[in-house]
Amino acid sequence: MHPGHPITLPALRASLAATALAATAHIVPAGTWLPGLRRTFLPTLTGLGDPDHVALTFDDGPDPRSTPHFLDVLDGLDTRATFFVMGERLAEHPELGRDIVRRGHELAVHGWTHSRPWLPAPGRDLREVSGAAEEVRRISGVRPQWYRPPYGILTGGRWAAARRCGLRPVLWSAWGKDWTADATPEGVLETVRGQLYGVGDTILLHDADLSGSDRWRPALAMLPELVGGLRASGLTVGPLAHHGLVPHAGARKAPEPWDRPGPAAAAADAARA
Repeated sequence: MHPGHPITLPALRASLAATALAATAHIVPAGTWLPGLRRTFLPTLTGLGDPDHVALTFDDGPDPRSTPHFLDVLDGLDTRATFFVMGERLAEHPELGRDIVRRGHELAVHGWTHSRPWLPAPGRDLREVSGAAEEVRRISGVRPQWYRPPYGILTGGRWAAARRCGLRPVLWSAWGKDWTADATPEGVLETVRGQLYGVGDTILLHDADLSGSDRWRPALAMLPELVGGLRASGLTVGPLAHHGLVPHAGARKAPEPWDRPGPAAAAADAARA
């Protein structure tokens, strides 16, 4: 528009309509954050998989202050999990990322930083998701399959970016709200158990605390009781790779590091040999 040329009413209406359309495309998909809506209409996005399996997942790492403690506890439980990592943190702590994979766990994409997507920015979304996916591939040696956006807010731009990168978005069916300042091991355990379907759940916990405090400790402390209770109910616990979900069409299906037996199982196999 050149100076001195007035904006006509039809042009203004078209501009407002385009803005409204962009905003709608950006924010409407984020309604999938609502648990009731997601569970009813989008069971795969909720992470509902094999009825006899529970997917154990962790967000926000890797963090050298906390993630190694979770790895040690999971080793003791002979349990593997999926770690949704941030690309920025993985780039800062590559050896910790490699240790996660060496111990038989799966890396997935949580974004580059833990940002809130207030305004539509599809270019930014694609850069952040693709950058994090490439960092995961570089560290793990395999292409990631899963994407969980920060705060679980799956906007239109983030959804499109995940598809471009060959990632399947997966949120959760049960979480522990373990990031709250007043969280306790008993409270986190009770919260998770109160949300379990009992048919192919995906559990969200956190192996790192973005506030810089130790809010990860309640989740760590209750892990043995959580896993033990699920197994006592006849369920297996493991990563999303074993959960019966169908990855994006472009995802790799070759054997992955998390298909190797865990430390305890490997020791048992060696003893039998």
